[in-house]
Amino acid sequence: HSWADALSSIRLPYVKYICPHAPRIPVTLNMKMVMPSWFDLMGLTPDAPEDEAGIKKAAENIKAIIEHEMKNGIPPNRIILGGFSQGGALSLYTALTCQHQLAGIVALSCWLPLHKAFPQAANNGVNRDIAILQCHGEMDPMIPVRFGALTAEKLKSVVTPTKVQFKTYPGVMHSSCPQEMMAVKEFIEKLLPRI
Repeated sequence: HSWADALSSIRLPYVKYICPHAPRIPVTLNMKMVMPSWFDLMGLTPDAPEDEAGIKKAAENIKAIIEHEMKNGIPPNRIILGGFSQGGALSLYTALTCQHQLAGIVALSCWLPLHKAFPQAANNGVNRDIAILQCHGEMDPMIPVRFGALTAEKLKSVVTPTKVQFKTYPGVMHSSCPQEMMAVKEFIEKLLPRI
């Protein structure tokens, strides 16, 4: 709901926005408390163990939404995946392993899950030219901006390097800011012109 509200400030009238809720599951990092989470988190460092099965299952759920929209007449090259934190991580993973050519990815304050599996996981090459807007707060205590920078470098080895934009925002923690939202709006407008 919070992201649906945030998007309303930059909403384009001819674009459909879908903000799915993550399921509520126990999260290891949060003392196994049940909370909304796309997959389990064991740690927030680049070498922390990852919930491979959970990540792949979550990606399949997002791919099912893509398939549903395609059945309703939306061509995949008019679909952008995006998210914040774990949602951004899932958007990156899903788009890079998707068999349909998508328009782009908005990846806010996040990382590339199962990064050691790339570029092999993306070797179908369908989204090698995908546009990626990656944004990160420079004061993020949860997912340090350094992890965002490492992710941008990794992405440049997986997709066309010139298609990866990495923008940082001074003073911003694990959250968004109006300048970031304007960058997202410009990115969407460029990739999805009115037809």
